[in-house]
Amino acid sequence: MIDDPLTDAGQAAVADWKVEPATGTIVPRSALDVLTNLNERIASGQVDEFQPIPTGMTPLDKTIGGGLRPGELMLIGGAQGAGKTTMALQMARNMAASGQATALYVCFEHEEEYLIQRLIAMESLLSQLPTKTGAMKIQDVKKEVMQSYAAAAEAGQRAKLGANPRLRPSLERIARYGGNLFLMRGTATGSTIENLRDLVAEYRGEEGKRLVLFVDYLQKVPVIPEPAEEAEKVTRVVSGLKDIALALGVPVVAIVAADREGLKAKRLRNHHLRGSSAINYESDIILILNDKYHIVAKVNIEFNPYQAQRYRDWVVATVEKNRGGQDNVDLEFEKLFEFSCFDPTGRVTAEKLVEERLYND
Repeated sequence: MIDDPLTDAGQAAVADWKVEPATGTIVPRSALDVLTNLNERIASGQVDEFQPIPTGMTPLDKTIGGGLRPGELMLIGGAQGAGKTTMALQMARNMAASGQATALYVCFEHEEEYLIQRLIAMESLLSQLPTKTGAMKIQDVKKEVMQSYAAAAEAGQRAKLGANPRLRPSLERIARYGGNLFLMRGTATGSTIENLRDLVAEYRGEEGKRLVLFVDYLQKVPVIPEPAEEAEKVTRVVSGLKDIALALGVPVVAIVAADREGLKAKRLRNHHLRGSSAINYESDIILILNDKYHIVAKVNIEFNPYQAQRYRDWVVATVEKNRGGQDNVDLEFEKLFEFSCFDPTGRVTAEKLVEERLYND
């Protein structure tokens, strides 16, 4: 019989490493202790941390190894109007709809009701792709909501959105996963790192439920008292989000705004994200969105107006950083912003990167 090196670990002489500072006990674990604990967890079937949670954006999941893992921090950057909120909200929806995790979406830019309207438009299209038959644009959703109210008021009844035949299909789809998607408006006083940590810890509890935290957006997370410099504030926020991911074993996705130089640059890159260098050091994955028309070599479109228009319909999502695999990967997704979503199938960009631009072979 061959001895198990893990079960025989206690036979080794191990120094008693332990310190009692004012903040609590500090006790490191030997690599053998960690390995023994890992072995016990695997034996008991606790394998969630090894199973990625897909974002539902097909080529992105392939690039980052199947999805996001507990402890990872993903940052989504881009210029105004590039689709950062659309991308993040669609990821949260996909994760909740898959049943693999609960998503908590904290948004400092929009009310929960506005996000629901975007989800209604998104649902009306995603079930129809690649066609757009029967899908509702976000403006149509607003009109249908008001018409439902007006019709009910005229009849002296309470309005019921589910009674609207155009809204009902989307509402039924949202109802299937709505219990796994939580929306919260971030505030300048209440949505601190400490409170977000407590919220996530309370939800996970002893059962260790799978959760993904979304923050829209990072620079809006309050730090009290407010630091004198934005770089210091961003450092504390991004470090805090990474600590939530590691300490509580959850993936965290945060939208990051671009700095002034990035907004003027021909192609936005990870070093254009507003704040401090901690953004690049603390993150595990950085995804940068650029309008394809703005970063494609103009030689490809100056004699072809149709091609120029086609490029306007796509966003290039570049995996600038990927601790778990290949980086500098250019993916592209068709913009369906009138329906508040992207086509999730996407594809690897056909053009190659040269001098901050893309060009055709």
